[in-house]
Amino acid sequence: TSIVVAYSKSGDMGCAEEVFAQCPVKDMVAWTAMLTGYAQNSMPAKALEVFDRMATIGMGIDEVSLTGAISACAQLGAVRRAAWVQEIAERNGFGQNVIVGSGLVDMYAKCGLIDEARSVFDGMQEKNVYTYSSMIVGLASHGRAKEAIALFKDMVRRADVVPNHVTFIGLLTACSHAGMVRDGHFYFAQMKDKYGILPSADHYTCMVDLLGRAGLVDEALDLVRSMIVEPHGGVWGALLGACRIHGNTDVAKVAAEHLFKLEPEGIGNYVLLSNTLASAGKWDEVSKVRKLMRTRGLKKDPAVSSFEGRDGLVHQFFAGDNSHPKTNEIKKALLELAAKLKHAGYVPILTSIVYDVSDGEKERLLMGHSEKLALSFGLLTLGSRCTIRIVKNLRICDDCHLFMRLASRIEQAEIIVRDNMRFHHFKDGECSCGGFW
Repeated sequence: TSIVVAYSKSGDMGCAEEVFAQCPVKDMVAWTAMLTGYAQNSMPAKALEVFDRMATIGMGIDEVSLTGAISACAQLGAVRRAAWVQEIAERNGFGQNVIVGSGLVDMYAKCGLIDEARSVFDGMQEKNVYTYSSMIVGLASHGRAKEAIALFKDMVRRADVVPNHVTFIGLLTACSHAGMVRDGHFYFAQMKDKYGILPSADHYTCMVDLLGRAGLVDEALDLVRSMIVEPHGGVWGALLGACRIHGNTDVAKVAAEHLFKLEPEGIGNYVLLSNTLASAGKWDEVSKVRKLMRTRGLKKDPAVSSFEGRDGLVHQFFAGDNSHPKTNEIKKALLELAAKLKHAGYVPILTSIVYDVSDGEKERLLMGHSEKLALSFGLLTLGSRCTIRIVKNLRICDDCHLFMRLASRIEQAEIIVRDNMRFHHFKDGECSCGGFW
């Protein structure tokens, strides 16, 4: 078991599997080592297979194995699996365990079930700083900034719970995702002055993100230059992301220069700079960035969106994907939906395609975006007036955001998209992000 743990920590799950297979006796600790190894190495489906096997053979469950399974569900965003794990937790007497409960709050929030997360939170008899922080971070990621701030105020009224650095990351994220610049400044100052927590690079990342999203790109750059700690990739990445939103190519090049030194293999940074320059029509500079990517052997991560069906089966869609068995039906339904949206005023945002191609080709490429394919399949299988949950590995583009927003009104459906930045709840033609993402 110790060797399994060692291999897991080094990221070599192949060797961990071989050693586990050779174990003459596999007790709960050995099974849990495999489970947590998979969860910690971003192999959530494998982790849940182990957890399922443990339940099937009657192996004991403890808070460590439950925490591993909860983490796997959070990574997958699988709703039905989440409910299953909670049921097992309660059946095994961990319903009021503060560690497991905090994990369940985080899991439900990351699965897009923020109300269920709040229900678990409210039902917990014992709460600590991790429970509160998980709930605040969850509310922030779902765009419920006022609730996050109200919960923080409730938390600090308690004598037995003191906020920590994670609490303030959640609080600042809430302000950022709602464009609450004044509140962000207030809590950033209060963190140090009232609670004695020195801001880390992660806290500065939140502040740079807050200022950048609000269009205060130069102020964000000044904040980076005044930092009391060394800025890491997250700080410069937040600044570069803001430049992409607001088209500031000068500051973008400054941020990218630092990122290329800190994260030379970080493909996303090159893509973000390239897209910023492309949106400004600076194609010569775009070519230089893309040439640099080729020279360094970097390839863009493919966009992939997943949708969980009624049966719990997770369907994956890549951009321009033709591999799904129902591809023809999906694309036909998508074109029909696009026609309905255009009749309602939808105009494709062609700047979401950062290639120097014709407008017709840009529109064709937009129709192949992975989240649109997932949405079309979701509507095909669930119908209108339903709730569709989509998980995407990259940031949702402007055009898909508009498409989802209008589709939620036309189809009278609630569409929940989890991208790599936050959750978007589309309902009645509006989005929970309010345009800040």
